[in-house]
Amino acid sequence: MSVSRSFRWLLLLVMPLAAQAQAPTAPIVIETAHVSLVLAVGNQQKLFQTYLGPKLASPADYPALPQRHEAYVPAGTSNLFEPALRVVHADGNPSLALAFAGVETGSSGDDVRTTTIRLRDPQYPVEVRLHFVAYQREDVLKTWTEIVHHEKKPVVLTNYASAMLHFDAQHYYLTQLHGDWAEEAQQQESALTSGLKIIDSKLGTRAGWYQTPSFFLAPDRPATETTGDVLAGTLAWTGNFRLAFELDNEQSLRVSAGINPYASEYTLPAGQSFTTPEFIFTYSTQGKGQASRNLHRWARQQGGTLDGTQPRLTLLNNWEATYFDFNEPKLDGLMADAARLGVDLFLLDDGWFGNKYPRKDDTQGLGDWQPTKSKLPNGVGHLVQTATKEGIRFGIWIEPEMVNPKSELYEKHPSWVLKLPNRPEDYYRNQLVLDLTNPQVQDFVYGIVDAQLSQGAAYLKWDCNRMITNAYSQHLGKDQSHLYVDYVRGLYRVLDRVRQKYPHVPMMLCSGGGARADYGGLKYFTEFWPSDDTDALERVYIQWGFLNFFPSNTLASHVTKWNKGQSLKFRTDVAMMGKLGYDIEVDKMTPAEFQFSQQAVKDYKRLSPVIWQGDLYKLRSPYESNQAALLYVADKQDKAVVFGYNLRTRFHETVLPVKLRGLDPARRYRLTEINLMPGQKSELAANGQTYSGDYLQKVGVVLSDPEAKSLTSHVLEVTAE
Repeated sequence: MSVSRSFRWLLLLVMPLAAQAQAPTAPIVIETAHVSLVLAVGNQQKLFQTYLGPKLASPADYPALPQRHEAYVPAGTSNLFEPALRVVHADGNPSLALAFAGVETGSSGDDVRTTTIRLRDPQYPVEVRLHFVAYQREDVLKTWTEIVHHEKKPVVLTNYASAMLHFDAQHYYLTQLHGDWAEEAQQQESALTSGLKIIDSKLGTRAGWYQTPSFFLAPDRPATETTGDVLAGTLAWTGNFRLAFELDNEQSLRVSAGINPYASEYTLPAGQSFTTPEFIFTYSTQGKGQASRNLHRWARQQGGTLDGTQPRLTLLNNWEATYFDFNEPKLDGLMADAARLGVDLFLLDDGWFGNKYPRKDDTQGLGDWQPTKSKLPNGVGHLVQTATKEGIRFGIWIEPEMVNPKSELYEKHPSWVLKLPNRPEDYYRNQLVLDLTNPQVQDFVYGIVDAQLSQGAAYLKWDCNRMITNAYSQHLGKDQSHLYVDYVRGLYRVLDRVRQKYPHVPMMLCSGGGARADYGGLKYFTEFWPSDDTDALERVYIQWGFLNFFPSNTLASHVTKWNKGQSLKFRTDVAMMGKLGYDIEVDKMTPAEFQFSQQAVKDYKRLSPVIWQGDLYKLRSPYESNQAALLYVADKQDKAVVFGYNLRTRFHETVLPVKLRGLDPARRYRLTEINLMPGQKSELAANGQTYSGDYLQKVGVVLSDPEAKSLTSHVLEVTAE
């Protein structure tokens, strides 16, 4: 006779806990080539984190590690600080106890190892599964949590962290990225003090607008690029997030990361699981630079970003050339310009859609994704054909999650919009947010994407200019506290469908700039737009910040006309540190500027394998002087590219040689300056010279102009002889 699921749970409740799951005789070790996370079962079958740091030389030492910190701390019993998980049971009991119930391990090839630890409440049929994936070569770990129960009625989750990590040190130093529109990813470091430090977002859609879900944490002393212990962590979630750092009365630090539970109590029916987003982290003993390189390799090699090892497309965007004012002949001419410039693709930005309410500015038409007949009488198909004739590809901008009230979509489907009952509508950028918790809206958004890709668009720029206010879903009814979570899940369902049909079409993730820079979104996208601010001076700081956590081939970096006081060379050199593109009026370039740009595109394509796939070394920080320098080194150490920027050094400001890193000390390298204007000769003493890798790493070369009164820059190609 079969035993019902509920009866099996009843048997577990009356059995002695020791009979349910014996503690393993050895610690649970989750490790990579150089990093170990060690867990152990202790008193009352609780799971403890006993170690997180560099891999110990002898596994025999792991059992001796002290059991100080419960690994994933529930609320309501003996816990006095921030919990990882809080559950209110069907009978109203707001407590949870978690005891070890089993562990399973597995592997995928030589590089990836998986561990799942099951924890169970001894009194209630609630199980928590802690999932870990260890990437051996990349020294990266990924973790998430799954919660499931079999109570007779739903339970309510009020906290549900993806991960909780524990540290013991005398001091802790946190580096975070913060900002606003046009000043994203500003780097800031501070010492943690007693109490709770929270970095979070409550914006819903443009979740990373003010804060980003990524951080460095250095125990004992601040880490530099090259020295010190540091943990780098980032949450893969394109919605409200919460990073909590709590320093307790004994100087222990508890770090939790996950979805922000703000306004998001989640009612979980019996038998259904709640799965949190992934938290990705690495631990370095050689400073922030090594932690960044670990994450970059993981993102490229292990699916953190779509097609991370494949080539990217250079492009010309029309936005700053035309804004909303264009027609078919104008676009045909711009595509011819793109082909002459030598880029791979032409990207048509905002303003191409709407007929009852033509998109002539940002006040109308959003949501009506039919080409405007007065602008594009032959539709998007004609533009695809023109691009093909020019030998390039065609891409297009969409903002499918938003709607203007002045649109046919809003008139036909007012219930598809997030808006509060009995309150006036709240507009931002003349927009409202579509309700992606609603399957009908998900189908509509998927249809927008499918319509463009099915008629030949080879690239999409997916924008999101609106945070969530009016936070009420007619579809959800009484479950309004599910809105922020289910919106992101609805977005991911759409993107899953897109990738099932179009697995490799490149797409840019944009959110009025860099407000969606996270690995939850990037597994569907090839790149993201770091900022609407393309002033090259500001972009040095913005791109520097994002490069801490994301590889260069994910940072869309365009040459534009922002700040015409900057030379075209400086703007190009800054854009080349990421994924190069153009948003500029090519036909207004001088012959010398056009010749320079054509050559820059050719050189970039030639060197892009090093820039996109090479190891990044940050050599001189713009936060420490009015200079910046960074270097990409190919895996075989036979090629490198150096970028040096003078950010208006002050009178008598010291300009020292920059010591290169990552090269083979025994090899000799020739340095050649590229990106020179026609007729310009290099002023760098190192140009054309050959040095040993040992010399370049110990002595270095000058990459900045000591007497420059304006922004200047240099790009050096480094080739092993």
